[in-house]
Amino acid sequence: MWLLILWGLFSLEGVVSHGDQPLSKIAIHKAVLAFDGLAYIKATPHVLGLNGQSSGWVTLEYGYSTPSTDDWIGVFSPANFSASTCLPESPRAFPPLLCTAPIKYQYANYSSPEYKDTGKGTLKLQIINQRSDFSFALFSGGILNPKLVAISNTITFANPKAPVYPRLAQGKLWNEMTVTWTSGYGINEAEPFVEWGLKGGERIKSPAGTLTFDRSSMCGAPARTVGWRDPGFIHTSFLKELWPNVVYTYRLGHKLFNGTYIWSRQYQFRASPYPGQNSIQRVVIYGDMGKEEVDGSNEYNDFQKGSLNTTRQLINDLKDIDIVFHIGDICYANGYLSQWDQFTSQVEPIASTVPYMLASGNHERDWPGTGSFYGNFDSGGECGVAAQTMFFVPAENRAKFWYSTDYGMFRFCIAHTEEDWREGTEQYKFIEECLASVDRQKQPWLIFLAHRVLGYSSCDYYVEEGSFQEPMGRESLQKLWQKYKVDMAFFGHVHNYERTCPIYENICTRDEKHYYQGALNGTIHVVAGGAGASLTEFAAVTPKWSIYRDYDYGFVKLTAFDNSNLLFEYKKSRDGMVYDSFRISRDYRDILACTVDSCPATTLAS
Repeated sequence: MWLLILWGLFSLEGVVSHGDQPLSKIAIHKAVLAFDGLAYIKATPHVLGLNGQSSGWVTLEYGYSTPSTDDWIGVFSPANFSASTCLPESPRAFPPLLCTAPIKYQYANYSSPEYKDTGKGTLKLQIINQRSDFSFALFSGGILNPKLVAISNTITFANPKAPVYPRLAQGKLWNEMTVTWTSGYGINEAEPFVEWGLKGGERIKSPAGTLTFDRSSMCGAPARTVGWRDPGFIHTSFLKELWPNVVYTYRLGHKLFNGTYIWSRQYQFRASPYPGQNSIQRVVIYGDMGKEEVDGSNEYNDFQKGSLNTTRQLINDLKDIDIVFHIGDICYANGYLSQWDQFTSQVEPIASTVPYMLASGNHERDWPGTGSFYGNFDSGGECGVAAQTMFFVPAENRAKFWYSTDYGMFRFCIAHTEEDWREGTEQYKFIEECLASVDRQKQPWLIFLAHRVLGYSSCDYYVEEGSFQEPMGRESLQKLWQKYKVDMAFFGHVHNYERTCPIYENICTRDEKHYYQGALNGTIHVVAGGAGASLTEFAAVTPKWSIYRDYDYGFVKLTAFDNSNLLFEYKKSRDGMVYDSFRISRDYRDILACTVDSCPATTLAS
């Protein structure tokens, strides 16, 4: 069987994958079979999740007669990653083919520095439920010339198909919450539903729809080749006619056709406020977080080393968070589909409790010849399919990924920068409608969100281009922001933090830095792309409009106290402390007040 695997390894020699993904560093096409009779690797325990847990720790014990600091261990799932379940990429490629790259990997001396001398080591790895069994492979030769020397026993979860990783999102109506989760149960095996109700009250069952996608839905390698892994079944249920601000409990369920019920543990959430409701409302915004392994594995180049700190800070502060916006570059799977499970597991404590709203970024959507505005390879062949299936957004067309959503006194307009946003396009018309249709007397806080920087940034590569923005970014949109008096525009893509003054056409419209009373007369632009991925340098020059810059990991929190007062805070992920802040205090008449290009032309006629 393992000879078949190695034969498959060679058939993938031409595969090219995105260099940013740690898994893409492994030259799997160069692997050779080098079983050593004295080499071994053992995994315990054999079964995880005996009490319903969706994750667990595995201990590996291993040995090799000619050890090296380059030896590494790969985690494979399904455990039998032979040719038996693989399909050829083209008529000229014949089985056997390697099914998947490892889910993650770690060096053999990571927790056993004596391994190089003794040839023996131990390693603890966290495994999450991903609907199949697992095996562990010991390789010599480093990741560039891997030699397979030993394979472990198989481990599995007590119920690999169990419903896991719920993620909430606001529905298309203010009093609707959606619950999306992943399982191994298809519609031919079980009926998915959510059992929910007022905390302590009666519970009802709401059915769920089921989606999935297959290898043919992917647009290229590695998503169609070594990165492919079956995503399971993605279920979404719509909980409707919720009472505002009331706490509900829920649990995920599947009714098997033999009458047996499969349950998740119980979760809870607070329903969204009525649009315009005057109460304290707290919003967290960030981009480009990605995922990070708690066991230290997978991060070959420390690409997303701030991700866990951001996640932990949000979990610690969860009682004071009402809704989260992750504005693109979600998990950097880049065509390695197993990483979506890793990400949904990581954010489960957050996403199962408050609405977790997404914008799409280049690492979710971009692929040549697929209609994306940028013809690059950043999605690793996913071309948006994974993101729009794994998470729900209240868009008319989830493939286009632009939408609006209301939360109490806030109106959020979420754009999709991987589709054309310029004047005259379908998206431009949506953005104007979103901004124009809000009642600012009831929802005074108007926020624009997008992934790429369509506003202002002084990062090094934008400054080198002389644009201080994504090319063609604000030329069309700044007229809309000014006309409809957008308070703040948030962007990711650039992996740092930067805040501007209220600005219009490169000119600050207010001189204050930390307290704005009355009309802003422009829009405050914020880059909040430092949630996890490797940081982006600033240019040496600091423009006059740049109020605060930080080359560090962090996120933004908005707190609306009422219709007139809002607090903005930038917090660092490493300690959760506030490093930049400002307040806005104003009345409705300040929003109505005319400024440059914000009111229609009038006459002097009485």
